[in-house]
Amino acid sequence: MFLQQLKIRNFRNYEKLDLSLDKNINIFFGNNAQGKTNILESVHFIALSKSHRTNNDLEMLMEGKKSFKVCANMHKNNIKYNLEIDYKDNKKHLFIDNDEYFKLNEYLSHLNIIIFYPDDIDIIKGLPDSRRKFLNNELSQLYPVYLKVLNEYNKLLKMKNDLLRKLNNREKIDMSYFNIVNEYLVDKAIFIYRARKKFIDKINNNIESIFYDISKRKGFYLKYITKPNIDDFDSNSLKSYLKEHIANSFKEEVNAGMALYGPHRDDFEFILDEKSLRKYGSQGQQKLSVLALKLSEINIFENQLGEKPVLLLDDIFSEFDKKKKNLILKYINNDIQSIITTTDLNNISKETLSKSKIFNVDNGIVKEIKR
Repeated sequence: MFLQQLKIRNFRNYEKLDLSLDKNINIFFGNNAQGKTNILESVHFIALSKSHRTNNDLEMLMEGKKSFKVCANMHKNNIKYNLEIDYKDNKKHLFIDNDEYFKLNEYLSHLNIIIFYPDDIDIIKGLPDSRRKFLNNELSQLYPVYLKVLNEYNKLLKMKNDLLRKLNNREKIDMSYFNIVNEYLVDKAIFIYRARKKFIDKINNNIESIFYDISKRKGFYLKYITKPNIDDFDSNSLKSYLKEHIANSFKEEVNAGMALYGPHRDDFEFILDEKSLRKYGSQGQQKLSVLALKLSEINIFENQLGEKPVLLLDDIFSEFDKKKKNLILKYINNDIQSIITTTDLNNISKETLSKSKIFNVDNGIVKEIKR
C-alpha cells in the first residue's frame, strides 16, 4: 500500500499543494510552524476523515476560504483508488473513485495509516478516553464493521442514559423498553470487548521484543482493563455474566443517572516489570512505550489487510538520542511507505537520506530537494 499523489486545497496554510510521493521514504524538513505537520494532518484526514490534532474540522479551513479539499491517489493490493474529502457548509463529503459514500465505515480502511507524533504521549499519560480513542481508531481501520457496531453501541448507550436520568428524577419509564435496550447493549458490548481484547493480544505478541530492541528492557506489555472485570472473553457464558452484572447494578446506575458498566469504561495500562509506566515510568520510558505500541501495529495491519500501512512520523527524531534513532530506523525500510517530518536532516542517517525523497517546507512552500 502506498500513497502516490496528494492534493490539498485551502487546507491550513496551503491554498494549493500537489505532491508526488515516493513509495518508500519521504522526508519533509524545515523550521517549526512552516506547515510540515499540516501535510501529515492532511494524510490522516484523507485516511480517517478526521484530524489527529483537533476535533473541529473548521480549524483546518484556510483563513478567508469557504471550503477545503484533500485528494489522494493510492495503490492497495495492486488496485488504484482515488480518495477525496470535500469540506463545505460545515459538512464532509466522502468520495472513492468519484462515487460519494455516506457511511464512514464504508469509506474507511482504503488508506490505512499508523501515526506517531509528540502528543501521542497522552495515550499513556492522559485519561482513559485517550486510550479508548486509540483503540477505536485502529480497530475501525482493521475491521470496518467495528465502527458500525461501535456507533450502534453509542446510540443504545445514549438511550439507556436518557432512561436512567429519568428514573433518577423519579419519572416513570417503560421498563420493558429499558430491558430491550439493555439486551441489545450487551450484544454490542460483547463484540467490542472481544475485538479490543484480540487486538491487544496481537499487540502483546510484538511489543515486548520491539520495546527491548529500543530500550534493552524486558517485561513490557499492555494490560486490558474492563468494568466489570472479564476473565474469559471467549466464554459462552459471557453474555449471561454481563446481563447478570448489569441487572445487579440497576440501583447503582439509577442513582448515578448513567450506565456505569460496559466498554465505554474500558482502559488499558502500559506495564513494565509489573509496574504501571503511567505512574512509575520516566518520560523517556513513556515515549518509548508509545513508539513501541505504534511499531507493533505494523505486522497486525499487514497480516489483516495483506499490505503494510503508511507510516506517519512527526518530528520523531528530535525525541530520541542517536542510538535509539538508528534502532528505530530499521523499522523504516523499503517495504513500507513512510512520511517523516523533521527540523534537521542531521537527525537522520546518511544511509536513510540516500534512499529518501526529500522536501523542504518553508512558509507553506514545498520544494523537492534533489540529492
